[in-house]
Amino acid sequence: MRFEALHPDVLMFVGDDDESVATAFLDGDDALLVDSLGSIEDANRLRGVLCDDMGKTVRVVAATHYMSDHIAGMSVFPDALTIAHRHYRHAFLSQNRRVDALFREPRVVFDSAMTLRWGRHTLCLVHNPGKTMDHVSVDVPTADLVCAGDNIVGNIVYLSKADPALMRGAIGRMRQFGRSTVVGGHMGRFPAAALDNAIHYLDRLRDAVVEIRREASPQEADARIAAIRIEACLAPRVEPVAFERVWHRHNLDVIVAQSTFALDTALMAQAGRA
Repeated sequence: MRFEALHPDVLMFVGDDDESVATAFLDGDDALLVDSLGSIEDANRLRGVLCDDMGKTVRVVAATHYMSDHIAGMSVFPDALTIAHRHYRHAFLSQNRRVDALFREPRVVFDSAMTLRWGRHTLCLVHNPGKTMDHVSVDVPTADLVCAGDNIVGNIVYLSKADPALMRGAIGRMRQFGRSTVVGGHMGRFPAAALDNAIHYLDRLRDAVVEIRREASPQEADARIAAIRIEACLAPRVEPVAFERVWHRHNLDVIVAQSTFALDTALMAQAGRA
């Protein structure tokens, strides 16, 4: 696990398991976590640094979304107040790699928004469905950052079972916060341009898939979709890292298996006939 200080009272932890991210906001010796890593081992390492070495006590754990690779700390910090959006069960049950042993009922659930004061920071938890229906963006104007959860993966997105249009809208709403730093659900922090880059990737991927489906037979289309290179979808001057390459490959598998963007193809064909 690695960690870095984004501010003297804001720490970011990146675990070994899927490079899942947790962000700690400090108020004296008390800590609030936004997400809490993807495995008990990583969450225990976080506790070792934050609690054992630094002497902090985790009082609150808030989830950007209720998937197993982001809620491990809820088991490691059982006395902490846990917060999630009211659709948390929908997200937990919809994931591809569910780990039931990590599930804890949140003590507080909310609907559209919640604001918390923690030390010198104001955390605005805003329901922003995209990757999952329970997704929450945590806007922190006092730290000039937004915690994006899995609505982005670096400079790309991971579609999984999401509606691509809903995901695009979620990224657009985060852009409106105007923060200079975006903390992802995986990998770490990024400049604000990552939001534009993620939209660019999503749009180019959709365009490539729609074009293939309009031109090719279903059998040919699947093979051609599986061969779409990440470089063809990235924004100018963006170089993919290994983690993004892995999740781009997962996207191609999802698109073939779930016929993602088939509706976009049909709507474009209808428009052409009108």
